[in-house]
Amino acid sequence: MKIKVHWVCLLLCLSGWLLGCQPLDSPQGQRVSVDRVVNGQVLELVSPIGPAPGVYRVRLEGVEAPDLRQTPWGEDAKRYLISLIADHPVLIETEHQFPDQYNRIWAYVWLDHKLLNEQLAAAGHALVRNEQAAPLKYGQRLIRAQEQARIAGLGVWNPERPMRQTPKEFREYKQ
Repeated sequence: MKIKVHWVCLLLCLSGWLLGCQPLDSPQGQRVSVDRVVNGQVLELVSPIGPAPGVYRVRLEGVEAPDLRQTPWGEDAKRYLISLIADHPVLIETEHQFPDQYNRIWAYVWLDHKLLNEQLAAAGHALVRNEQAAPLKYGQRLIRAQEQARIAGLGVWNPERPMRQTPKEFREYKQ
């Protein structure tokens, strides 16, 4: 009995330490409906997140999913993101409101208090954008999720069918 108590205490301590590394505040943002999933990292929204109503594109912050032409990983990432959302409204949390060169807002996307950006990385369906992850609000969570997927050999990390090029390398090579 004494050994079980020690293991429970150890697990609770480790959980507190891991959770203490990232903000525990509830995500703040706007609840929106997803019109469609464009790919494993981009959503089209039907509810406005800007000053005018319309369709907006949201790019998931901190992660990069395989290009759709990177088979089978690109389509796998898109299908996984569709399965996560499944016609539920999501919460969009942004660190900055300015669109990128493709007129997309970069955001964290939450569903039922689960960070979808993190879930994509944890399942091996997206890579963490390491050059920007450290200063991001949830950067350490994303890095930790990716490491778990890599160790477990999930998705793009599967040793039997690993993805050989990052999405960025793939796009540069295909150009």
